[in-house]
Amino acid sequence: MAPKVLISDKLSDAAVQIFRDRGIEVDFEPDLGKDKDKLAEVIGQYDGLAIRSATKVTPTILKHADNLKVIGRAGIGTDNIDKDAASKKGVIVMNTPFGNMITTAEHAIAMMFAVARQIPEASESTHAGKWEKSKFMGTELTGKTLGVIGAGNIGGIVCDRARGLKMKVLAYDPFLGEEKADKMGVEKVELDDLIKRADFITLHVPKTEQTANMITAEKIAMMKPGVRIINCARGGLVDEEALAEALKSGHVAGAAFDVFAEEPAKENALFNLPNVVVTPHLGAATTEAQENVALQVAEQMANYLLTGAVENALNMPSVTAEEAKVMGPWVKLAGHLGSFIGQMTDEPIKAINILYDGVVSEMNLDALNCGVVAGIMKRANPDVNMVSAPVIAKERGIQISTTNQDQSGAFEGYIKVTVVTDKRERSVAGTVFSDGKPRFIQIKGINIDAEIGANMLYTTNEDVPGIIGLLGNTMGKNGVNIANFTLGRAAVGGEAIALLYVDDPIPGDVLKTLEGTGQFTQVKPLEFDVA
Repeated sequence: MAPKVLISDKLSDAAVQIFRDRGIEVDFEPDLGKDKDKLAEVIGQYDGLAIRSATKVTPTILKHADNLKVIGRAGIGTDNIDKDAASKKGVIVMNTPFGNMITTAEHAIAMMFAVARQIPEASESTHAGKWEKSKFMGTELTGKTLGVIGAGNIGGIVCDRARGLKMKVLAYDPFLGEEKADKMGVEKVELDDLIKRADFITLHVPKTEQTANMITAEKIAMMKPGVRIINCARGGLVDEEALAEALKSGHVAGAAFDVFAEEPAKENALFNLPNVVVTPHLGAATTEAQENVALQVAEQMANYLLTGAVENALNMPSVTAEEAKVMGPWVKLAGHLGSFIGQMTDEPIKAINILYDGVVSEMNLDALNCGVVAGIMKRANPDVNMVSAPVIAKERGIQISTTNQDQSGAFEGYIKVTVVTDKRERSVAGTVFSDGKPRFIQIKGINIDAEIGANMLYTTNEDVPGIIGLLGNTMGKNGVNIANFTLGRAAVGGEAIALLYVDDPIPGDVLKTLEGTGQFTQVKPLEFDVA
């Protein structure tokens, strides 16, 4: 059955066509996002939801989204999506961080020009029939020092454009290396150094716990007299009240803001102050950018729904289409290993330790970790998936650790999962053979080679004669067909295990019969999603 997507905000016809060309059923309802009750009523029938900023994806909406797998935001900001609720629901949240980079950077440069030359006020004065040439004395950008806070995608473009204007560029970004800074032609500095030296300061960082209110009254006091501040990134990065006071005192010569702590901004401390340029969050508002992000979100959502590729997700490790093809069997294996341990473990889990060996150690381990944890968590919550599982594990205080190593044995690669509880440690390992089928290769340190089926039986016993016959006869007498039978033992006369892959679920009375023989220390039916 083809995936089904709802578009509840305005997207271009070309974006809608991308879904249809890829074989995805799509309902285009561009005004539905404004009707939260109607959206809640219909969302349950869709696998994907494509939105802009008008649609608010609340916990109430998500409560009804029983089939939803992915939300795609055509644009960068996702403040209109409750990402925590989406993660707990197991819904991937994607945005499109690259479609409007140039547009937003250009807006920041335009705002810098506007505040340097007081263009809006001069225009308004001239429209009023005044001719106040002496009133609007500006300043050149050439030769001035621009401080760029955040030199990522958009900030990097601003740096490039500013260098073209013959400005000296200082960049503060914890993730910017010296080598990259040299290539960009900027000077990498600490934040306080930038604040003290810059004639113009522009912000290009997301709003996080670390960046919220990062430009405080104290930081503003450290700035050069006559500095001008531009914010086209996110509202709440600058203390707007403190900036307003600095503008009134003349310490700050001007400001240009496209974003505000509260939006829509009907009132703000910066409004109606001299040489303050304000726009209503227009950073991405160009025809080109709106088209780009619409096309990008359609491609990303289609790729995920059809191939499993995860691009620009905010609550899930990204997996490219190429990675998805190679990693598919390994992701399945990770889930099976987690599922085995999850079904075998009844007591609370304290820690999950995952070892990646050989070829798999070079893959996208974050995604594989999600697969393992999801497999484990499904025992307690069948609806859990790779998105919601890490959230649930974190809420329960489960520690997750990962180790990767070069090939150390006969297999080109394998995954070993160990779970720690107050009572014991339990481990299982597996690999993927050349046929693409996952296999269990070790349980409790005992080597085996077991194909994984939808219905299986796991038993443990002392290594004594007659166990194979007992298992085979019991299955045969009760009409349970064995597809595959695997044995392993720690040592002669030591602990032994058996894994039976059977065609159908094993009836409860058959399990009781095996337990009643007194020959087994454990009899455990297992189920795996092998679809």
